[in-house]
Amino acid sequence: MVVDEAGTVARRLFAAIEQGDLDAVRDLYAPDVQIWHNVTNRVQTRDENLKLLRYFTARVGERRYEIHARDFFPGGFVQRHTLHGTLASGDRISAPVCIVIYVDGGKIARLYEYLDPATVSGVFA
Repeated sequence: MVVDEAGTVARRLFAAIEQGDLDAVRDLYAPDVQIWHNVTNRVQTRDENLKLLRYFTARVGERRYEIHARDFFPGGFVQRHTLHGTLASGDRISAPVCIVIYVDGGKIARLYEYLDPATVSGVFA
C-alpha cells in the first residue's frame, strides 16, 4: 500500500462523515471491516457502525474535523483530530479523538477509535 491510497481513504472518509454521506462511508468499508471503540470495548460490523453513524449524524449538525496530525505507516494511518459539531439544543461538542485505520485494497479493513465519552455525552443523552 502506498501513502496515496491511505491518504485518499482518509480524505474521503472524513469528508463523507462531515457531509453525512453514509453511502460513501459504506463504500469505503470492507464488507468484513472490524470497528472498535474504546467507549464500548467491542468490535462493530459495517452495518452496526453505519447505524451508529446514522444516529450520530442525525443528532449532530455542522460536523467538522479539525485534523491535528495524520501519520502514515505501512498499511494505514493514525490520526489525531477534534470533532466539532452542534446539537439540536444549540450546544456545541468538541471531541478530541485518536483513530487508527488499516487500509487494504483501498478499503478500510480495521478501525480503532479512542475518545473520552464525556466529550460526546450530549449526543447520547
